[in-house]
Amino acid sequence: MIVRWESEHDYVLVHLHQDMFGDWIYSRAWGQIGTQYGGLKHAVAESYAQAMMWVDDLSHIQTSRGYRKVLEADDDSPEGRQAVAQLSLLD
Repeated sequence: MIVRWESEHDYVLVHLHQDMFGDWIYSRAWGQIGTQYGGLKHAVAESYAQAMMWVDDLSHIQTSRGYRKVLEADDDSPEGRQAVAQLSLLD
């Protein structure tokens, strides 16, 4: 799952996926649109439910800050693959 929020100048992107051990990985990237400024953090969730709670919490935070959701897609969709490719450039 890929979710992206944007404001006028900034973005936040979340990638939620399972690794080869079955752990749920929550990756969050943020920065200024069109620049290299930003960051990337990864966290291992205890369960899918916990990871989804993190996504929901972040959604509420971003909405309250004036961000709008511009993408919610599966990893294997064309939009999801493009977003994962952009996320991998930040590592």
